[in-house]
Amino acid sequence: MTTSSSERGISLGMPELPAPAYPDDVRARLEADAREVIARYPDSRSALLPLLHLVQSEEGHVTRTGMRFCAEMLGLTTAEVTAVATFYSMYRRRPSGDYQVGVCTNTLCAVMGGDAIFETLQEHLGVGNGETTGDGKVTLEHIECNAACDYAPVVMVNWEFFDNQTPASAKRLVDDLRAGRPVQPTRGARLCTFKETARILAGFPDERPGAVEEGGSAGPASLVGLRLAKGEDATARVVHPRVQESPDAPSAGQAEEEGE
Repeated sequence: MTTSSSERGISLGMPELPAPAYPDDVRARLEADAREVIARYPDSRSALLPLLHLVQSEEGHVTRTGMRFCAEMLGLTTAEVTAVATFYSMYRRRPSGDYQVGVCTNTLCAVMGGDAIFETLQEHLGVGNGETTGDGKVTLEHIECNAACDYAPVVMVNWEFFDNQTPASAKRLVDDLRAGRPVQPTRGARLCTFKETARILAGFPDERPGAVEEGGSAGPASLVGLRLAKGEDATARVVHPRVQESPDAPSAGQAEEEGE
C-alpha cells in the first residue's frame, strides 16, 4: 500500500505548507515538462534539482506552490523538497529581479575592487544585499568565488560573466539592464532573463538564436596554465591600474579585453 506525500508528511510530524494551486493550464504544461525531466533519471528523486529550476522558471522564484508541485511529482514530502530548496543559493525564495547582478566580494575580487563596486551599486540602485529595484529589473547581491579570479573583479548577471569591472562600468551595466538596452557578457552567449536562465538550467534547450554558436569557452587568461603545461608559449598579460576611467568609455561588456 502506498501513501501520498501528504500522508508521509503527517506521519513524520512535518506540517504541510499551505499553497495555492497552479492554474490548470500551467499545471498541465509543468507536468509535461516535469515528466520529461524525470525520465532522464533512473531514480526519480534525482530529478529534484532540475525540477526546482523548472518551477523557478515559472514564477521567478521557488514558491510554496512550486515546492508542493515538486513533492507531488517525485513522491517526496514538502519538508524534503524545502530542505533542498533552502540549501542551495541558486534557488530564490522570494520575488526577485529579471537580472540577478552578483558582485564577487571574495578575496581576490575584493582587493581588486569588488568591494568598491558592490558599495557603488548599492548606492546607485538604492538597494541592499539581496534586494530588488522598484522596477523589478535588478536584484543585487554579493557572491562568493565563481572561479574567474584571473579576470577580477568579476560581476555576474544571471550567471554570465562580466570581467575586469570597475565601479563606473558596473553602473553602466545596471543602467543598460534597467533601460532594456542590449548587454553582451564578456564571455558566453547573449544575456537572457532569470526565468529563461532557470529553464535552461532545468535541462531544456536554449532557444535563443545563435546561443549554441556563441557559447564559447574559457578566456585566454584561464588557458595560460594549460598552454604552459603543454609546453606552449603563453604571452604575459599586463593589467593596468583601473584609475580615472573616461566617462566616454564603452558600455560594460563591450570593451575589448586588455592585453588581447
